[in-house]
Amino acid sequence: MNPDFLRYQAQTSPYPLGMEVSHAAGSYIYDTNGKRYLDFVAGVSAVSVGHGNARVNDAIKKQLDLYSHVMVYGEYAQGPAVDYCKLLVQHLPEYLNKVYLVNSGTEATEGALKLARRATGRSQLISCYNAYHGNTMGSMSVMGFEERKQVFRPLIPDVDFITFNNESDLEKITAKTAGVILESIQGGAGFIEPKDGFLRKVRERCNQVGAMLIIDEIQPGFGRTGKLFGFENYDAVPDIVIMGKGMGGGMPVGAFVASGDKMDLLSHDPKLGHITTFGGHPVIAAACLATLQEVLETGLMQQALEKEKLFRSLLVHSLVTEIRGKGLMLAAMTASPEITNEVILRCQDKGLILFWLLFEGCAIRITPPLTISEGEIREGCKIILETMDEIAAGR
Repeated sequence: MNPDFLRYQAQTSPYPLGMEVSHAAGSYIYDTNGKRYLDFVAGVSAVSVGHGNARVNDAIKKQLDLYSHVMVYGEYAQGPAVDYCKLLVQHLPEYLNKVYLVNSGTEATEGALKLARRATGRSQLISCYNAYHGNTMGSMSVMGFEERKQVFRPLIPDVDFITFNNESDLEKITAKTAGVILESIQGGAGFIEPKDGFLRKVRERCNQVGAMLIIDEIQPGFGRTGKLFGFENYDAVPDIVIMGKGMGGGMPVGAFVASGDKMDLLSHDPKLGHITTFGGHPVIAAACLATLQEVLETGLMQQALEKEKLFRSLLVHSLVTEIRGKGLMLAAMTASPEITNEVILRCQDKGLILFWLLFEGCAIRITPPLTISEGEIREGCKIILETMDEIAAGR
């Protein structure tokens, strides 16, 4: 399969891992040679309730037998999307009460940026250095990593940047600011948590100047940090919340959520202020509903914090400088990108899937399905420690 994969399918890096996938179940992926790999990445935080989750699969199959795509978003009332949005809103703060369903996290970012400008009548957007909110043109404009976007300029104008956890930078948020967008936990930067009430202080500054606070929950959302959304850990409720990845249990989806009065602005002056053909797709919405029910009803959120403790207790090694993150959004840090690369690649050879973060070369991504068992955590950590022993012995 690999020759055709490389010839016919566009690549995102010069050296893709190239595993030829046969099937996946629970916490494991199997290649076409029958080799089993324990998955500590979950499709980059997307397969939140495990590969082939029965509840999600059954919901997809049931909906497929009823109908698939019938009309562009927002015209017909379709049960899966309506039921999903209702359940989601019931578990969000009171004024986050209307959902716009799209196809991916970056689309959700685009919609949120448009809504902030539409609602405030202002143009300036403020993001954080080393932020990542997606890779379409608007999302890239608020990406805080120049190396990845310089060849695509010019991007959208009137964007400025602050440093995550730097309180003095909040002065840049003024009466000219339409929206401030930031991750509740910085993902690509190295799973950096807000400190000293930073999110709350950004919230307060936005209130002072009339700017909208947009919080990106694409990675932390849907139980990964022990709460349904990461911002719930940090005493700051956004005006707009962005979500994706783990929302669909492995299916492609995204959403942005705001108050009804703000969201309704996209329906007039002009009409069709934001549109999508496949957003709210009934099969995807059915998967989202089943995923959310699974997360809410099975104790997976609370278990994520216990599993974090287990990871931290096991991953003690001279090559691990620290463990960053919260719940099952963790990064094991090493002293150099070279060590990190060696650990990730050797572990894959041993049947454990780890991965990188976008901008922090020293980080080893550990974001398994929320359903991962204690035994599987021990199994994977044993492989990591054995691999690190081999690397340390050879240095």
